[in-house]
Amino acid sequence: MAEAKELMARYCDGEASAFRELYALVAPRLLGYLTKMARQRAVAEDLLQLTFMKVHRARAAYVRGADPVPWIYSIAHRTFIDETRRVKRGVVRISDSDELPEQRADLHGEADHSRDEPRADPELVKATLDALAELPDQQREAVVLTKLDGRSVAEAAEIAGTTVGAMKVRAHRGYEALRQLLGRPPARTAAAATTKAARGAP
Repeated sequence: MAEAKELMARYCDGEASAFRELYALVAPRLLGYLTKMARQRAVAEDLLQLTFMKVHRARAAYVRGADPVPWIYSIAHRTFIDETRRVKRGVVRISDSDELPEQRADLHGEADHSRDEPRADPELVKATLDALAELPDQQREAVVLTKLDGRSVAEAAEIAGTTVGAMKVRAHRGYEALRQLLGRPPARTAAAATTKAARGAP
């Protein structure tokens, strides 16, 4: 089977069969990741379909020549977060005392306290995503999984099909390279940008 980069390029050029091959290549690992996140196979399968629908709509934003797998994982992660929030807004949990906990929220369904949380600068987030595209394939995947997706090194290694030691090296080198590309911002600022950059992904 062709590599993901080649398949994605052919898919962007309108070759329908390339999408089927790309799906066959990426979907099994992605489903495993989503199953771990959602903890329900049926939910994970729904999230997988939503993810590839978003990939189809956002394919024009794909950076030619880049490994599409980290990008697809970022879309999958954001889809999981969005669906989790949607479900939580529709579910009322009753405490042991049968009292309904009251929590103030804004018009978008966000809790008041969440509006006070520091938000990443949109320009910094965009710069981070642009810088990610310049990293070597393995380093970019490591940064996406451990920084954007918030996975542990062990989980990231399992997703990437490598060892924990190799993932640690990739993540460290990728993050240092990312900081250099961003002009060496303070570590806390860079961490905030990479952690929240997935929110700006297509």
